[in-house]
Amino acid sequence: MKNINPTETNAWLKLEKHFEGFDNFSLREEFKKDASRAEKLTLIDKDFYVDFSKNLITESTRSHLTALATECGLKEAINSYFTGAVINATEKRAVLHTALRTPQNSADSSVISNVNDATESKQKMFKYVDNVLNGTTLTAHGKKFDTVVNIGIGGSDLGPVMVYEALQAYKNDMTLHFVSNVEGDHVEEVLKKINPETTLFVIVSKSFGTQETLTNATTIRNWFTEKIRTDAVSKHFIAVSSNVEKAVNFGIDHTNIFPMFDWVGGRFSLWSTVGMSVALGIGTKNFQSLLDGAHEMDNHFKNVDFEQNIPVQLALMTIWYNNFYRAQSEAIIPYTQYLHRLPAYLQQAIMESNGKCVDRDGNSVTYDTGNIIWGEPGTNSQHAFFQLIHQGTKLIPAHFIAFAKAKYNQPDHHNKLMANFIAQTEALMNGKTRNEAKKDLEKSGKSKEEIELLLPFKVFEGDQPTTTILIDELTPHSIGKLVAMYEHKIFTEGIIWNIYSYDQWGVELGKVLADAVLENIENKEYAGHDSSTTGILKRFGSLN
Repeated sequence: MKNINPTETNAWLKLEKHFEGFDNFSLREEFKKDASRAEKLTLIDKDFYVDFSKNLITESTRSHLTALATECGLKEAINSYFTGAVINATEKRAVLHTALRTPQNSADSSVISNVNDATESKQKMFKYVDNVLNGTTLTAHGKKFDTVVNIGIGGSDLGPVMVYEALQAYKNDMTLHFVSNVEGDHVEEVLKKINPETTLFVIVSKSFGTQETLTNATTIRNWFTEKIRTDAVSKHFIAVSSNVEKAVNFGIDHTNIFPMFDWVGGRFSLWSTVGMSVALGIGTKNFQSLLDGAHEMDNHFKNVDFEQNIPVQLALMTIWYNNFYRAQSEAIIPYTQYLHRLPAYLQQAIMESNGKCVDRDGNSVTYDTGNIIWGEPGTNSQHAFFQLIHQGTKLIPAHFIAFAKAKYNQPDHHNKLMANFIAQTEALMNGKTRNEAKKDLEKSGKSKEEIELLLPFKVFEGDQPTTTILIDELTPHSIGKLVAMYEHKIFTEGIIWNIYSYDQWGVELGKVLADAVLENIENKEYAGHDSSTTGILKRFGSLN
């Protein structure tokens, strides 16, 4: 891939000049000037309707941003991405999570071996899942499994949890639990809820050595063998891992170890055998539909011109706000409880990928990269942080995500949900002028003195940018497409910022220090730290 400092491109210089004209930009006025603004700035891809018109942009802005993507070599980078080039250069790996959802008959010759490996792995997983669900594979006591506990952390937890929660309307009779935090209390609370005789434990760890995962797995195995017996471990524990030897030593049957690939990063791995628990919870047919939806978005991203390309345009909005408006965060607000874990999932996917301060040449960047991701479902969030978005001092671009069709026939609920979803973006855009606020107060019968007192507090500046993502219906297919959309948004941002999105060296430092501190805690030796750390260690030691 080309290593291009975006701030030195002609397109960036034109964007800086273009941005100078936005001091008095008004979305109200833009809609008045152009009745077709929404139509021009809305992209539709089958069941996805993405409206960019309530953003602080013009058609010229979009053209300048698209030119930036072109000048930064995005087209060439996309080709490298899909054909297995080593774009994770610091770890010398390809980035091919897209191969996990590519049908063999549509695979490019450059990645056919990866697709074949992914297909073989999926088929092994699907056979195992089907056998568990139909009762062919039974417990050590000859019973049918009715519970699954997924043991993992990071990408081995966040993705599967998010997707499983999103697809609750498609769940089967299997009950799923997820153990991730190394906190013992977390593990104990899960163990209280399950029957060891009918529970399947899925340990997800590429190295089979991740501290949190292995600690939790060992604690659970010890509990299990006390309740049942040691030789039952091979019937009740399976592994998703690259380290076969460690998994076998743990007590897992060799045939129940499912592979992970070096060319798939953890936070993009839910499409692989890392999704084992999801497949057990929703069935293989629905899991395949999830993959098909992601593949559909892959084709859109790979083949559609940048100006009509949904992930590209979403990424360019982030560049616009992050690097020109200097907005520090981006809110993800799904108007469905099913997606209540989406903001947390995207926190990892986006912030771990693009939270980098060094460019692909190893130089410190002189511009902002990454952004802070946060959010909660609507309408709950309207009663929490919307005050800050409406009347605070920070510019917070937001993605509003909703599904036109509800899963259950509750039109009263769904109409009210969607009314809020639609009204909030309009309110954030328009705000309320001083004159409008004054008229409202007059209509309510307030006195002149009361109006004078209340008026400053009733004004909303408006021009708070939102992107509306309206999807026809929540299905495994549309969830796959949605998640893939954000994956490609991440990729596009990384290319333009000239950073490596697929390593995560920042995660390693804390892990290394934690090992050293653990030794201090266990030996009650506190030397070698700053006074703050030493004081905390001593305080903890005195209470334990």
